Amino acid sequence: MSGDTPGEAAVADADPEQFTISAKIVIAGGFGVGKTTLVGSVSEVPPINTEAWMTEASEGIDDLPPHGEKTTTTVAMDFGRISLDSDLVLYLFGTPGQARFWFLWDDLSRGALGAIVLADTRRLDQSFAAVNYFEHDSTVPFLVAVNLFDGRLWHDLDEVREALALRPGIPLITCDARNPASAAEALRELVRYAMSLA
Repeated sequence: MSGDTPGEAAVADADPEQFTISAKIVIAGGFGVGKTTLVGSVSEVPPINTEAWMTEASEGIDDLPPHGEKTTTTVAMDFGRISLDSDLVLYLFGTPGQARFWFLWDDLSRGALGAIVLADTRRLDQSFAAVNYFEHDSTVPFLVAVNLFDGRLWHDLDEVREALALRPGIPLITCDARNPASAAEALRELVRYAMSLA
């Protein structure tokens, strides 16, 4: 190998098993569907978020979730990281849910391997815009994950698919955004789906 440059020799001697693949994943959905919760539940590093306190100024603008439990909202993005395997690291980017921040979605989705659209079946209309974006305005593969608020599946998945007008090939799964194992499995499902399309 005397003719090799130092860089070529280093590549030739490298152990392929030591390489780590990293990928960008977008967590999208409407206002209050659990995006920040999902990123926070699985992130191995302290998640970065741009949460701001909700004030009376948002009344009539933001469609608040039921039960009045939400006191903050994402105004730019959430960020976290998870190692799904020893050689696969995912960087998670959570989108803001309110319509006035949708202009950020293009930038957050650029270069992504795939996206999870979270849905709350108690407020399914909050997911329409995200599903429409990834079906018609983006080439990023996506799946829809019904967030199991209160640990319950409120509607049959076939009914949810029909209500969202999802194409048959788009995966529709359940996920508890609060549960790290459940959230990680949703990410694995997305990676498997995205790789099947590659």
